[in-house]
Amino acid sequence: MDSIWINAPAKINIGLDVLRRREDGYHEVKMIMQSVRLFDRLTLTKSDTPGIHLTSNLHFLPTDENNLVYRSAKMLREEFGIEEGLDIHLDKRIPVAAGMAGGSTDAASCMLAMNDLYGLGLSKSDLMKRGVKLGADIPYCVLKGTALSEGIGEKLSTIPQMPDCYILIAKPSIYVSTRQIYTDLVLDENSPHPDIDRMIQAIKNKNLRDLCDHIGNILETVTIPAHPEIEKIKKCMMENDALGSLMSGSGPTVFGIYDDLDKAKAAKEKCRELPFKCFVFTTDLYR
Repeated sequence: MDSIWINAPAKINIGLDVLRRREDGYHEVKMIMQSVRLFDRLTLTKSDTPGIHLTSNLHFLPTDENNLVYRSAKMLREEFGIEEGLDIHLDKRIPVAAGMAGGSTDAASCMLAMNDLYGLGLSKSDLMKRGVKLGADIPYCVLKGTALSEGIGEKLSTIPQMPDCYILIAKPSIYVSTRQIYTDLVLDENSPHPDIDRMIQAIKNKNLRDLCDHIGNILETVTIPAHPEIEKIKKCMMENDALGSLMSGSGPTVFGIYDDLDKAKAAKEKCRELPFKCFVFTTDLYR
């Protein structure tokens, strides 16, 4: 096999809580992660030209060690002594800087593809242990599906699949700094911590409505005051038949959960009418 392609799915946070700030500067989190059917695609091809050659359909993306795809490929090449050249093309469809783990899922998928392309024989667990060296979200992006994420994001537990539903994704054309959002987060006795355990129980009971009644993201307390467009998108979704709506990660992406595809599509058109530029996409869950 000289070439291989792989889809890299985006993720959303059904629930996101921050428990404390650690002495090392990282934050301890408790999150429910869910993959959705919005993909980037990577194509890896063996080459006679030495080194790693990364290209993308987006001209502004870095194609050197500032890109997690490049770094993940380099890490495996060095560990396994792979000397032949490697061409990687990244077809980017997940919005950039959207709070949907786009960079992490690309890196995870690159590792999965290299494992097959070169017959490295690594298990998912092996890849997850390597991936965490590059980013806390990468182990989840190797695992995919529905999972509980704890620690700094590297401690993963599988939980039952989220009930079937449709997801409306909307990303306003604004930039949010994840680092700044966590820096500005206030954790005290008044912090509105979401009930992650209640959400997990709703998932186990396959009760979509109960789950949607309790979804929450503590980072909204920081991002929404700075970017009121996010609250407007949530309101638009809830006024158009969403069972629940939430910001994903540190933002600015917002998602709505629907039990009917036609309702989700109708709400998509309403989101497009909002008085600011917004990427919108209707999809379902990735198992």
